[in-house]
Amino acid sequence: MKKLVIFIIISLVFLSLSAEILIPMDNTQSNHLKAYGIAFQALVDQLEVRWLLNYRGGSYLIQDSNEISSLCNLRGVSYEDITGAEIAQIYSEIEANNMDVVVLEKEPKIAVYTPPNSQPWDDAVTMVLSYAEIEYDTIFDREVLSGKLDEYDWLHLHHEDFTGQFGKFYSSYRNAAWYKEEVKTNSDLANSLGFDKVWQLKHAVAEKIRDYVKNGGFLFAMCAATDTFDIALAAGNVDICDAAFDGDGIDPNYANKLDFSRCFAFENFRLVTNPYEYEFSNIDASDYAKLRGAEADYFQLFDFSAKYDPVPTMLTQNHVNVVNGFLGQTTSFHKEFVKKSVIILGEAPGLDEVKYLHGNFGKGTFTFYGGHDPEDYQHKIGDPETVLDMHKNSPGYRLILNNILFPAAEKKKLKT
Repeated sequence: MKKLVIFIIISLVFLSLSAEILIPMDNTQSNHLKAYGIAFQALVDQLEVRWLLNYRGGSYLIQDSNEISSLCNLRGVSYEDITGAEIAQIYSEIEANNMDVVVLEKEPKIAVYTPPNSQPWDDAVTMVLSYAEIEYDTIFDREVLSGKLDEYDWLHLHHEDFTGQFGKFYSSYRNAAWYKEEVKTNSDLANSLGFDKVWQLKHAVAEKIRDYVKNGGFLFAMCAATDTFDIALAAGNVDICDAAFDGDGIDPNYANKLDFSRCFAFENFRLVTNPYEYEFSNIDASDYAKLRGAEADYFQLFDFSAKYDPVPTMLTQNHVNVVNGFLGQTTSFHKEFVKKSVIILGEAPGLDEVKYLHGNFGKGTFTFYGGHDPEDYQHKIGDPETVLDMHKNSPGYRLILNNILFPAAEKKKLKT
């Protein structure tokens, strides 16, 4: 009876309202990726944005605005002008089904951790942020150590190597000019910041990021940044780098000194310390994905209760629930090494491979997404950049953008 009364009140309110803008996120949407940019811009303009979880692929209801409708037309984003009566009907459908409404309060301030000499196409997140026309800043080690992270709500890490092993490219590229330049640049930076070794700098940066999340930051990581971040946290001050990387040997007792309790997502893993092996640990399941090949490689998103599990529901909004897989230096994670406290958002059906996961740490959260580029199955060094205008409705890229808007949600939803 109480719910009926509330619904009648809501209906009467919406019936009195003028039209609003609905941005559908189901298969009717002409450009899913740019639609996120529209929602972000509406927040910048201080317009009310409501995220309709599980309604037509996670659609957006935005306060009526000529500027927003004009922007949709300019960017090729589908939208619908709807009346107060239609809004009331949408709310009725949401109330009766596994759906919910989340109010987005304020645009998050976004930072991307990336070296100064990187190109935008090196990172799928910077590519899709630029394509969606969402503002972000870039920061690197000096800024992190100086405390600049405190200025941001959301931080992205991509294929950075927090173990100090220069991406484990030694075997194939140690004589390449770009590799030598990377070693020199990182070594000079480490020395300028008071560190003798690059791995000491990277471990210190990982610690700063850990504190950032603990104090309420939102962390999103892809590719090698996922497992190397946790490896750096587990190692702490322990030397896990071969002489090929830091000029001296590994701590012979390193395996017994790893502290998995300090990791965000993984535990009980084994490191791969051979400099000639292109792998950091046995967390990564890349070899198994490669054996399946592009045609048989996919992962499935879990279906969560929108009303009781709003956070994982936000992170998995999509117009499909099966997404094509894609490789990376870290492609996916063996489930046996994923902590029991972690929420699995997407995995390869019937296999031991987790593709997408989420968890809480302190006052903040972390989300790890395996792979490098959702629309380039096996991205290699030197490959051309992905042209996102050819992938406007990419389900894999949508998962990245869900994470962009997630920190904007009303705080009571984020605490559930």
